[in-house]
Amino acid sequence: MKSSQPTLREKIGQMLLLGFRGYEVNDGHPLARDLAEGNLGGVIFYDQEMADRSLSGRNIRSREQVKALVASLQHRARTPLLVAIDQEGGKVNRLKPAYGFPATRSQAELGKVNLPGQTFAHAEQMAQTLADLGINLNLAPVVDLAVCEANPIIQAIGRSFSGDPAIVARHALEFVRAHRVRGVMTCPKHFPGHGSARGDTHQGLVDVTAHWTEQEVIPFQRLIEAGCCDLVMTAHVFNRTLDAERPATLSRAVLDGLLRGKLGFKGVIVSDDMEMKAISSHYGLEQALHYGIEAGLDLLCFGNNMIYDANIGTKAAELIERLVVSGKITEARIDESFGRLQNLKRKYNLT
Repeated sequence: MKSSQPTLREKIGQMLLLGFRGYEVNDGHPLARDLAEGNLGGVIFYDQEMADRSLSGRNIRSREQVKALVASLQHRARTPLLVAIDQEGGKVNRLKPAYGFPATRSQAELGKVNLPGQTFAHAEQMAQTLADLGINLNLAPVVDLAVCEANPIIQAIGRSFSGDPAIVARHALEFVRAHRVRGVMTCPKHFPGHGSARGDTHQGLVDVTAHWTEQEVIPFQRLIEAGCCDLVMTAHVFNRTLDAERPATLSRAVLDGLLRGKLGFKGVIVSDDMEMKAISSHYGLEQALHYGIEAGLDLLCFGNNMIYDANIGTKAAELIERLVVSGKITEARIDESFGRLQNLKRKYNLT
């Protein structure tokens, strides 16, 4: 008789959020194996293929196709999936009008108008689109501050509401509340702040030590205090004042000390894509997994779109299991993350 208690491997599987190729997933698809054997925790959708530009698309072709894909994945899943997408609005917008979806406005546009009611209405329409498709996790809002015009990945493409933390927090709260009305989870990002960066962590390690200020934490703090923070996504930035050795995603001082300890966050901490070069160019996969889980990550994102590896889910799970068996990570630490993820899924009826 099979035990009702999850195995170590099943608990580890819940800690993985994977990207994949395809408009549909059939029996021979690598993701089908991950779902059947690995008890995968979640998937992330993209509309464009980045690792191989000869491929025309990724996961999104039309409203009907996306809805069918989500339904088929949930049908295959042993535990209901987190189905995630970066639907911030503006330039970071996977569900584009070209595929039959409503046009969106950037957070910078909404912040400039500075009418929180408009932000709520816009976010509610966005959340309704996601809910209709079965997508239950929006990896947004961005709560980084627009404090650096030279920032190529936040301010330059309109992803921040404002340089004023109070304005950012006000609009982020409306964004989150609107999504909750439609039953969609949100994930403020990128902790402890990417707004002061002068570089792009997709391309390499970015040191914000000389420019980062504690004001960048304020929007996260306000959301946590308001009970509007189910998940928080990390930044891959390096800040010597917070941790002299490791970037935020891999830093116990930042995640366990600052986010959980000082700010009191009790929800799920998810990494930014672990394949971004700020991590992958400086750490091997096993080392990054070790440091990240040790630091406090609950959910590890592998977009599988900067570098494509059909077996990344199996590789990551095997490495994490090896770290536990060797004693470098305790099973109790895995249980902490598993518990937080199950609590989140129960809260949104993913049981």
